Amino acid sequence: MHMKQVTVHCPGTVANLVCGFDILGMALRAPYDVMEVKLLDEPKVIIHNRDAFNLPTDPEKNVAGVVFLAVMEKIGGNTGFEVTIEKHIKPGSGLGSSAASAAGAAVAANHLLGNIFSTDELVQFAMWGEKLASGVKHADNITPCIMGGVTLIRSIHPLDIVPLAAPDLFVTVVHPQIEVRTSDARQILKEKVLLKDAIRQWGNIAGLVAGFTRNDHELIGRSLEDVIIEPVRSILIPGFDEVKLKCKEAGALGGGISGSGPSVFMLSKEEDTAKKVEAVMQSVYTRIGIEYNTYVTTINKNGAAVIG
Repeated sequence: MHMKQVTVHCPGTVANLVCGFDILGMALRAPYDVMEVKLLDEPKVIIHNRDAFNLPTDPEKNVAGVVFLAVMEKIGGNTGFEVTIEKHIKPGSGLGSSAASAAGAAVAANHLLGNIFSTDELVQFAMWGEKLASGVKHADNITPCIMGGVTLIRSIHPLDIVPLAAPDLFVTVVHPQIEVRTSDARQILKEKVLLKDAIRQWGNIAGLVAGFTRNDHELIGRSLEDVIIEPVRSILIPGFDEVKLKCKEAGALGGGISGSGPSVFMLSKEEDTAKKVEAVMQSVYTRIGIEYNTYVTTINKNGAAVIG
């Protein structure tokens, strides 16, 4: 007997992890969305919003809706879904808001259907939501949201996901209250990259993966450098350079833009350091005069969780 209703907590995520554009991602303990999903005995999708973001309720224009439609197309028959979405991850924050909705829909649907799909299949369903949100079927937010921890997308075609060891580090995030659309942040990127920059970037990605695998905090810190994407995208985020410099002076290992921004994340070894980093972030944005939210959290090692 399948459960007819389920509640899922869908975590925010940090994609790219500075140098790993479109291939690295990490799940956070906070913030997270809450989705309540019911199984229907007719093939339709009903969407309710329990937040102030006024997202579309037309399934074909809603990130969770297109995922449910993809699942329904796969299984056929007279099955549908009714979902109530309570978003705490603000759309356009750079913290994987669309991925949380897409991954949550895939995980909830799978649970209600008796866990008939593999993790790879869930990622592929959820990528339809990311395609609607950004125009690109990328999985760097989706995968950690579903699987938890830190993940490497070695390839999209075919899908090849590598779970990495998640270090016991604290994550400080500041979300300046400006919007940077993922699609816009993609359009400003350069089409061509200098070979010397590519070589430096490959070294940083390999160093970061090795740092996670070995739980080598100093190696992680040294590898959190991006010479290709960040120099372009950081222009869209007021105060970015100052925040990054002062957070490292306060003891952070390193960090950078979360996803396409405007959120900025920093990794720290100790909670005390992470809180000092938060104070630095707050002081910079208070002085600039931009409203913000901050989070001091850790890496979520479980991913989207069915809680009832």
